[in-house]
Amino acid sequence: MHSFAQLRDLRFTPSNAVVHVGGVLSVEMTVCSQMPVPVHVEQIAVNVHFSIEKNNYRKTAEWLTKHKTANGIIHFATETSPFPASQNSLPALELYEMFERSPSDNSLNTTGIICRNVHMLLRRQESSTSLETPSAVALEDGAHVLKCSSVTLQPGANTVTFRTQAKEPGTYTLRQLCASLGPVWFVLPHIYPLAQYDVYSQEPQLLVEPLADSLLAGIPQKVKFTVTTGHYTVKNGDSLQLSNVEAMLILCHADKRAVIYSNTREKASDASLRVHSSEKVTSISLPAAPAYHVIEFELEVLSLPSAPATGEESGMLGLTEPQRKQKDTQKAGHCMATVDHKVSIDCPWSIYSTVIALTFSVPFRTTHALLSAGTRKYVQVCVQNLSELDFQLSGSDLVDTRGSTGLRLTPLNTEAQQHVRNQQSVYFVWELTWAQEPPPSLCGRFSVRFCPASEEQLSVSLKPYIYDFQVENFFTLYNVKAEILPPAGTEHCRTGSLCSLAVSVTRLSDLLEVDRDEALMESDQGFSTKLMYEVVDNSSNWAVCGKSSGVICMPVAAQATHRVHMEVVPLFAGHLPLPDVRLFKYLPHHSAHSAQPDADSWIENDSLSVDKQGDEQLDGGGGGGRSRGGAHSASSSEHQGLPMPRLQALPPGQVFNSGAGTQVLVIPSKDDHVLEVSVT
Repeated sequence: MHSFAQLRDLRFTPSNAVVHVGGVLSVEMTVCSQMPVPVHVEQIAVNVHFSIEKNNYRKTAEWLTKHKTANGIIHFATETSPFPASQNSLPALELYEMFERSPSDNSLNTTGIICRNVHMLLRRQESSTSLETPSAVALEDGAHVLKCSSVTLQPGANTVTFRTQAKEPGTYTLRQLCASLGPVWFVLPHIYPLAQYDVYSQEPQLLVEPLADSLLAGIPQKVKFTVTTGHYTVKNGDSLQLSNVEAMLILCHADKRAVIYSNTREKASDASLRVHSSEKVTSISLPAAPAYHVIEFELEVLSLPSAPATGEESGMLGLTEPQRKQKDTQKAGHCMATVDHKVSIDCPWSIYSTVIALTFSVPFRTTHALLSAGTRKYVQVCVQNLSELDFQLSGSDLVDTRGSTGLRLTPLNTEAQQHVRNQQSVYFVWELTWAQEPPPSLCGRFSVRFCPASEEQLSVSLKPYIYDFQVENFFTLYNVKAEILPPAGTEHCRTGSLCSLAVSVTRLSDLLEVDRDEALMESDQGFSTKLMYEVVDNSSNWAVCGKSSGVICMPVAAQATHRVHMEVVPLFAGHLPLPDVRLFKYLPHHSAHSAQPDADSWIENDSLSVDKQGDEQLDGGGGGGRSRGGAHSASSSEHQGLPMPRLQALPPGQVFNSGAGTQVLVIPSKDDHVLEVSVT
């Protein structure tokens, strides 16, 4: 082939040299003819080697495209002379004209060309060289050949185009180029650099993905369906059968259309999309599409905006979110709880169902709190917007799902509508009132209507956002009042001086159902229960002198009062808040909870200052300035393994501290102090 023509470059179409089964691929070659005149070639053929790599049938167009060059052009180096190097070093031909005339009349008889250095050219060559091109050319014979017939090669560059329809998946390598002129074949033994194209076969695929970064529950969200037909031809009547999920709706609109793309992402056509919904199944009729095409359409889905269920009421703003992902638990308060909906889809090309999971994020984080003012009770619900959208809230409501008779929830919210922005919180408050004995718990269901604050008109009415919670033992049983009195004869407390701390615990109701537990004791005088009090000061403003904790026997009767006196020393001057007074139920050692004690059942059992002489005499004995004294800690080892009394914290709603927020003025002592200041 070298003396006849040279291969300059090669171009694949499509440019990535990847085509599906049944697709058409073209190879365009630029061949430079070495002949001085046009030459008619009967046939130009390219021998192709076919190979099936391991798992090649699993390769898709996306995988193959990542491993192929994008332009599809391969350039070949300029061919050198095919003759041996020794022959290239021979001298040039010395050619001269030759005229032969008649000797009689000097007329021209013959004329020609002679070579004067023929003796140097026609000498015997060495065994390794030859005047002729080596003839050891092996013609490959295979089933895969690209042919182009009846081609006229003009002197210089010529374009030859081969077209083939892919039939079998695998890798095809161009090996030899042959040109035939009758019985003569001009052969390029090896095509280098390597020129290959790939043929793939693809199974039909269904991809469902949200158009937004995250789907929000409660408002319509767009979901994109992509059907890659692969080797399957979608016929009229083929449809996707989606199983309906109770908490997620698939919205149907009459103006929805599906777009059909070719395998090269060129738009082929579009058609209307028909969606039929029944009680259990939603059917999506697919438009007819050839093999190796893509059908795309969008649908709207709506997830019901229910908040995750919470556990029992645990004080201020307690919230349990079981659906929250592990990686989000580190960002409590700033990440949205998620709800997964699994949808089963039956496709016409498979006997098996495809299960997809759509994850919706609840745009709100809701917490609740029980507020007390004496015996008056309030329920506060906080709604925080965690999404990037702004919402309009309206129609807030709180009901007791148990339908307790005599319990009334009075709303204290004045505005009918409220605008909540990103990371903004809105609070709703209800007052609890009752005409008879309050129920032991409140099973509340908070609901509020919401919609995006944008001016876009929604085509469907939205369901209200619902938050269920439970508040246990919310009725106030005890009123705790603390008061600090200055030393006798002085008007204000002074730092370092002993002051009197008077604590009174008052029972506000008679026997209720919540009192009937293992701590309740019955005698001839009536019912009573044991409570443990504890005086602590976490801010270290006061030093408690004497015993800071003790056990009292409280009659279960309205207005029963128990008073405790102790001494405290202010450590700093200024308006100091009062120390905290905490109450615990003091459960007897024979209670059911003590049968299998755990780590919490032993808290402070070693340090309880129980006065055996009488519950009223609690202001004697030493325990130091610690909130929980250690009077009996030395003998704690004697009681290891024995059932000991157990403390149970009273719910926050049952204890009201009427002295919370009160401050006491403490003035500095009269001792003179010298302050040395060094200025450098």
